[in-house]
Amino acid sequence: MSRVLVTGSADGLGRAAADALLSEGHDVVVHARNQARAAALRALVDRGAHLVVADFADPDDVRHVAAALNDAEPLDAVIHNAGVWSGPAVMPVNIVAPYLLTALLPDPRRTVYLSSGSHFDGRPSLSGVDWQGTAGGSYADSKLFVTTLAAAVARLRPGVLSNAVDPGWVPTRMGGPAAPDDLELGHRTQQWLAVSDDSEARTTGGYWYHHRRQRPHPAVHDEAFQNRLLQTLAEETGVTLD
Repeated sequence: MSRVLVTGSADGLGRAAADALLSEGHDVVVHARNQARAAALRALVDRGAHLVVADFADPDDVRHVAAALNDAEPLDAVIHNAGVWSGPAVMPVNIVAPYLLTALLPDPRRTVYLSSGSHFDGRPSLSGVDWQGTAGGSYADSKLFVTTLAAAVARLRPGVLSNAVDPGWVPTRMGGPAAPDDLELGHRTQQWLAVSDDSEARTTGGYWYHHRRQRPHPAVHDEAFQNRLLQTLAEETGVTLD
């Protein structure tokens, strides 16, 4: 069985993935933004999940939780599920936090990043991006960046299986009750990529939708753009992804 961190697991797709992984017998670390949100995870903790609390809009919180995780039993996989749709936290939560966790957690052999079909509307430009979250940012841009991060990790860390997943537009708190896609299918691909021994799940550098590999935005596999993104994030955070 694997030890898996699922970020943003207080509700929605993250909670569904954590619940399913627990049911399969995996050792699961769940995450909530604050203590109030953590209360929603009591049922999973009572079933054996481990809890970490950190506000991913605050890079110092991300650093602290990474240090705590590094002092605990090594992780086998991370599902970078935490995300926000709008507001000043878009860039800090959707791309800076996954970058920092990836750079600061050396052990996981599998990383799964939550992308979106919206990433096709993202701009492959790093000029004028508000990484610190003082004035908001584009959700589409953030999802293009995190999808590119997944591809860069696959290239630079050959011992890591790194993939991005579009879960579809599903009826979660973020997606809204009218979202047309299947909530159950929404978490299955990232769960599969995190722990399955299927040959397809043991591939890297993919962009997936409902267990099918898709072609992402052309910028995602542009190595020059990957390098610029990583350099910019390293300069913003003071942490280099090796």
